Amino acid sequence: MTTTRVYIVYYSLHGHVETMAREVQRGANAVEGVEATLWQVPETLSDTILQKVKAPSRANDVAEIRPEQLVEADGFLFGFPSRFGVMASQFKAFFDATHELWASQALAGKPAGVFWSTGFYGGGQELTALTAITQLVHHGMLFVPLGYTFGSGMFEINEVKGGSAYGAGTFAADGSRQPTELELQQAFYQGKYVAKITKKLKNQPLSSS
Repeated sequence: MTTTRVYIVYYSLHGHVETMAREVQRGANAVEGVEATLWQVPETLSDTILQKVKAPSRANDVAEIRPEQLVEADGFLFGFPSRFGVMASQFKAFFDATHELWASQALAGKPAGVFWSTGFYGGGQELTALTAITQLVHHGMLFVPLGYTFGSGMFEINEVKGGSAYGAGTFAADGSRQPTELELQQAFYQGKYVAKITKKLKNQPLSSS
């Protein structure tokens, strides 16, 4: 059996998206024959700014990814915090650097899901994902939403819960709130769900005729 490679590529300033990313990775690796790897996109903020916003140190067990490395993967899950309803500029800068891959359509036909963190309800729990789809579309990637396949967890209204039919999400509030057990369960589920679809597509590739 050939290995299906899923890359979980994320940017995390205060750790919320990183926590989600690790759970997404656990879910993807729970699928037999799948190898899920964590990657960080490069930081664009200066050390001075990072100190002022009290950002913790970046994970030293997760390597930075270069755009050209994306071609190695069979599928993706991209994670980022929201800034004014769209992905953080650090992640947008990474996508902006994938021009050569876009020109050759090297990523076309590969499935991809997204997950995110916002401050509050009005911070882009759906808009952040919706606007991120434009990046996937230009590359010809296949957006994989969760829909309502997560079951009863999608309809929880008795506790604060991020995420939507677009993918898994969490709320950071003022930075002190951490992903809840239910949010982490959805992240795990998303990793497993996208990994299964990626594996299926790899074993039954799209016809070029």
